[in-house]
Amino acid sequence: MPAEPAKSNKAVMSNMRQLEIRTRRMVNDSLAGAYHSVFKGRGMDFDEVREYSPGDEVRTIDWNVTARAGKTFVKKYTEERELTILLLVDISASGNFGSGELSKRDLAAEFASVLAFSAIRNSDKVGLLLYTDRVERYLPPKKGRRHVLRVVRDILYHTPAGTGTDSVKALDVVNHVLHRRAVVFLISDFESPGDQVAARAALRRAMRQTNRRHDLIAVHVEDPHEKELPNVGILALEDAETGEIVELDTASAAVRRKFKDFSLERGRRLVSDFRSEGVDTLQLQTDAPYMPALQRFFKTRERRRV
Repeated sequence: MPAEPAKSNKAVMSNMRQLEIRTRRMVNDSLAGAYHSVFKGRGMDFDEVREYSPGDEVRTIDWNVTARAGKTFVKKYTEERELTILLLVDISASGNFGSGELSKRDLAAEFASVLAFSAIRNSDKVGLLLYTDRVERYLPPKKGRRHVLRVVRDILYHTPAGTGTDSVKALDVVNHVLHRRAVVFLISDFESPGDQVAARAALRRAMRQTNRRHDLIAVHVEDPHEKELPNVGILALEDAETGEIVELDTASAAVRRKFKDFSLERGRRLVSDFRSEGVDTLQLQTDAPYMPALQRFFKTRERRRV
């Protein structure tokens, strides 16, 4: 019936407006200046050559122009003002899980919205790449509120064709489509089925390549119930990405302890891999506010930069 799509679109627009108001307030109240000081001026752009003046550094001499002109010329640079932010967001089936009010995908969307509104507040470009076990959608980096609203809408409402996760494929695509240096936020729960050893090695290789070309930041989105099982007796757990079902006796303290140890060890390995490749990491929990974690992250990067 024709009335249903209109009603659906109205609900989507209402949700988008509420999210914009909430995230803009967070940006203005909590991140004023932090984004700019951490990410702006990360490079220098060549501007022009001019004749040498006493006091100019020798290393700025343009020897080719000097040889042709017969006089000494130096290169003049300006601080790179425009920044490109790419949000690389995992929308695989495992992101639909949430033991509280927010699913992991909801949290990823709101966090990405804060980053996007922070970027346009500083006249930067924002791009989006949604992925599962394939690239679902790519929006090239652009400026402006309308573009950012489209980015946020796609994160929230895009219906994925795939269910699995292939962060390696997504990073490889980033390396091909982005030709200028960018800040790449890889937002994922990093739940990936298959050979864990091979998957870790492949992800490390992909992150290494991306981090050489860009500023890669890994944002690990987690739910507390993925680390610790409740004591509720026999529990059937379904892998959202593979459909595999495993039954666990959560009344057993040994089973709960083994599950927790496995989850904690997996998290430690993931953080270790990030650090080994020089990738900054930010961890988000669906049951905790993300703004304090983001503020701490910005302060840490600013101290290191200074």
